[in-house]
Amino acid sequence: MSLQSWGMYPKVENEVVKFTSQAELKEQVNTADELIAYGNGRSYGDSALSSTLVHTKPYDYFLDFDETEGILHVQAGVLLSEILEGIVKRGWFLKVTPGTKLITVGGAIASDIHGKNHHIEGCFSECVEEFTIMLADGTTQRVKKGEELFLATCGGMGLTGVILDAKISLKKINSQYINQTTIKTKNLKETFDAFEEYSSLPYSVAWIDCLAKDENIGKSLLMVGDFADDGDLRYKPKAKLNIPFNFPSFTLNTLSVKAFNWLYYWKSQDGISKQQVHFDSFFYPLDSIRNWNRIYGKNGFTQYQFILPKESSFDGLERILDKISKSGKGSFLAVLKLYGKENKNYLSFPIEGYSLALDFKIEDGLFELLDELDEIVVECRGRIYLTKDVRVSKDTFEYGYPHIEKFRKFRKENNMSEKFNSLQSKRLGL
Repeated sequence: MSLQSWGMYPKVENEVVKFTSQAELKEQVNTADELIAYGNGRSYGDSALSSTLVHTKPYDYFLDFDETEGILHVQAGVLLSEILEGIVKRGWFLKVTPGTKLITVGGAIASDIHGKNHHIEGCFSECVEEFTIMLADGTTQRVKKGEELFLATCGGMGLTGVILDAKISLKKINSQYINQTTIKTKNLKETFDAFEEYSSLPYSVAWIDCLAKDENIGKSLLMVGDFADDGDLRYKPKAKLNIPFNFPSFTLNTLSVKAFNWLYYWKSQDGISKQQVHFDSFFYPLDSIRNWNRIYGKNGFTQYQFILPKESSFDGLERILDKISKSGKGSFLAVLKLYGKENKNYLSFPIEGYSLALDFKIEDGLFELLDELDEIVVECRGRIYLTKDVRVSKDTFEYGYPHIEKFRKFRKENNMSEKFNSLQSKRLGL
């Protein structure tokens, strides 16, 4: 059995090994020439693909929960969705969560994921108190915040070892609902102004019409909010729709994306509207559709996610949106977010500024377009998110990550660079 990424590109053959004990994993680490950890397959590109994959999802026990302090101890294969099913009814929630709850805790650490509240809470590593990792020689090490192995592992894309378990701190809540405010903007300036006006609220995210042109470039629906305080914690995950097969590749085209964007934007009330929504709808809208990646067809897709420093965000985003609009290769999943200050981890993605994430189906001319967008990102001193990437050049990557040589040196000195490798790490010389 071969496993693939969520983007279904590239398609590669690999050997999959599973483990349920540290002894089993140690044997695999000691005997394999090279390997990379693979969780629930939600990385978009080639960061969790290699000739040998260690499937961590079966390593999924809950170990302890200090309900007084809100400290949860779990094995690395536990999904965020499984955590939520257990903690929400007790009045707790994840401090930091990405746009899907269907990822493992190990994957969250390896990607140092971020969410709609980065400008307030930072990355996932902020709530990681400590973790255990198996190193290249098969030994295990308990790692605490601030240690160099912590800085290299959080955001290190699984290239320092296989994460075994972690203690994470949670946040108190008193409802399963979010008080959401939606602000409909007409252009990028209005969108930026709205982000700044509502930046005191903990959660914010904007859907942006990436095919809008001229004076309407950057028109968006900005959703901001916080948890309600109604005491309703009776959480039960809802049933899901399913995409049973790959759509024909022609389904997503300029006309269909334009039609979707027009309907999605214009069905929203003008100005400012308020409503109460379930946290699943607010944080994880696409999780309600199983196998939604099949919408992009059998050739797969890639998500292009970049971040720009605050001082160059407006100009850079305007140029990038203009180039995308003129290309006609639009995305109906285009997400704009505000970020706070960067952390000290060697390869963590966020910096203070704005990030845009767009999904593109794999087709002729796409990578050439993305190369052109890379040039703008570099000019604006931005960077590309490794968890979503499948094609960025080594030079473009290196320009955005000033600590890359520290990371490479650390890997080499600790004999990690020979054992833990992915297609991405070889492509970028990580």
